Amino acid sequence: MTNSLEDYLERIYLLTQEGGGARVRDVAAALRVKMPSVIKALQELKRLGYVVQEPYGAVELTEAGQAAAGEILGRHTLLKEFLMQLDVSEENAERDGCLMEHVLSAETLDRIADFVRAHRRRRS
Repeated sequence: MTNSLEDYLERIYLLTQEGGGARVRDVAAALRVKMPSVIKALQELKRLGYVVQEPYGAVELTEAGQAAAGEILGRHTLLKEFLMQLDVSEENAERDGCLMEHVLSAETLDRIADFVRAHRRRRS
């Protein structure tokens, strides 16, 4: 899956968690993209089996979509927390974590998770 599709999937997940559905216009507004871009991404996410949508209805995640989105959000959250532990501003940690979540290996993410857990214990 491309970085862009991961961002769409993560945003759909967050919108549905905030209550209400994830409509095309909501996704477009949240990601600051045009609605045709969302529609194109949704077609690919449907093809991959991650989302379903009735015509003109809200987008819903499939079980596979929820699992994938949860994993993506988990990476994002981990990286944001890691960067904030390094005293990076929350705004930059959010932006940089989003960029990093797409390129780091599983091994690197595991080591960062170990670091974050250890650092949390020392701070407590």
